[in-house]
Amino acid sequence: MGARKHNTAQARKEANKTIYFAKLNNCPTSPRKMRLMADLVRGQGVEMALNILKFKPNHAAERLYKLILSAIDNWQEKNKGVRLEDSNLYIKSVMVDSARQLKRIRPAPQGRAHRIRKRSNHITVVVDSRQVQLIDTQE
Repeated sequence: MGARKHNTAQARKEANKTIYFAKLNNCPTSPRKMRLMADLVRGQGVEMALNILKFKPNHAAERLYKLILSAIDNWQEKNKGVRLEDSNLYIKSVMVDSARQLKRIRPAPQGRAHRIRKRSNHITVVVDSRQVQLIDTQE
């Protein structure tokens, strides 16, 4: 590996030490359906997001719920000694990208065939802690 690649790889590793994320690849849910759930929790506090997803009947909500729990565990692993309740965690970003498609054939009238696309997606959840700003009232 050249020096330039080595330096950029080291910089990327250092940057990843301060980012708390969880990723799920090839989730067999349509990206459109998953984005509906992602829009509900983006920017919310972690506890609020988990409560929202817990009571949604969608299959996508269950997978996103488990992924947020995994991101919280990753945060706890990198921040040992810090209490979760004091950290004020929130969901910084949720990215839903389309993944591979399984293409199937369904018979149609008059000898034709229609293609069925079984879609899947990749989900990345990033959590971070909000900094509480104190307002100075002595002006």
